Amino acid sequence: MLSDTPGLHHVTGIVGDAGAHASFYAETLGLRLLRRTVNYEDIHQHHLYFGDATGSPGSVFTVFPDPHGDSGRAGKPGYAAVAFAVPPDSLGYWRDRLTDRGVAVEDLPASDRFGDAALSVADPSGTRVELVESDAGGDPWLGDEEAAADADSVPESAAIRGLYGVTALPADPYGTASVLDTLGFEYEVEAGDRIRYRAPGDRATVVDLLDRDAPYLREGPGALHHAAVRVPDREALLDWHDLFRERGYDVSRVKDRHFFRSLYVRGPGGLLVELATEAPTPDGPRAPGLADPDATGHATELYLPPRFEDDRELIESQLPDFDIEGDRSRPR
Repeated sequence: MLSDTPGLHHVTGIVGDAGAHASFYAETLGLRLLRRTVNYEDIHQHHLYFGDATGSPGSVFTVFPDPHGDSGRAGKPGYAAVAFAVPPDSLGYWRDRLTDRGVAVEDLPASDRFGDAALSVADPSGTRVELVESDAGGDPWLGDEEAAADADSVPESAAIRGLYGVTALPADPYGTASVLDTLGFEYEVEAGDRIRYRAPGDRATVVDLLDRDAPYLREGPGALHHAAVRVPDREALLDWHDLFRERGYDVSRVKDRHFFRSLYVRGPGGLLVELATEAPTPDGPRAPGLADPDATGHATELYLPPRFEDDRELIESQLPDFDIEGDRSRPR
C-alpha cells in the first residue's frame, strides 16, 4: 500500500573541483563529509555525501565533482536552489561568517518567501545555496570535541540542521504539481510566481515551484541534478514504479545504490525526482544513516561497494586526492 512521502531524502548537484567543494560544504558550511565514494554510473568520478551527524535521510546533500566539465546552468526543467535549515536568529552569524570567507551573500526578502528569513550564496561552481531559519531539522554535525572547540568551527547555536527544501523550475508547473500531489505533498500557498508545496513530515518538507520564464537547464558544474524523496523500503518502490508506469510517466527500474534503493521519475513537468528508501539495502553498511560508522570525523577513505573492490587500485589511481581544511581526522 502506498503512503505519502514525509519529505526529501537528499539533493544532488554537479560541481567542479572535489577539494574546493569539500572545503566549502564541510569547512565553511560545517556539514559532515559522510562518504567519499564513486558515481556508480561512472566509477572514475567521485560521489561525495554531506549531512548531519549521522547522515540521516532529510539532511543529505551529495555532489558529483566534474572538474573538466563545461559549466552548467540552472533552468527548465530543473532546480534553481537547494535550501538548508538553520536555527532561528542565526542568519546574522552566517552573514558574517560567509562574508569573512569572501563568499558573496544575498539577503532574500521574507515577503517573497512566505515569511521565511533566508539568505543565498553560491558554492565555488555557482550552485545556489540558501540558508533558511527554521525550527525543523535533526542533530547538527559539530565534529569531534577538539574540532567543536575550535573558534573557526560553526557553533551549535547556528549549525545547519539538515535540508529545508528545494526551489524548482519546471517546464510545466501544473504537471509537476500533479507529481508532487501524487507523492503526498500538499499545496500550501502562492505569491507572485512562487508556489509552495509541503510534505507531511517533520523535516526537509518544502518544494517551491517557480512559474517564470527561464533558460533551458544545462547539466554541468553549478547545476543541481535531482531531488530525492523518502520512501520506506523496496516494496514501496515497486508499488510506486507500477503506479508511475500506469500513468505513462518516464520511470526507471529500481536501482541498488548500496546505501539505499531508488528509482527515478519524470512527470509532465519534466522535473527529475528520485524516490529513495530510508531502509538500507541488505548488502549495504549497517548504520543509522548514511555516515561511515567507522569514521570519527570526516570520511577520509574511499568507500567502494563490494562489486567494485577488485578494481580499487585502478579507481583510486584515477581519482584526485583532496583534503579538508581543519580535518583533524585525516591521517597526515
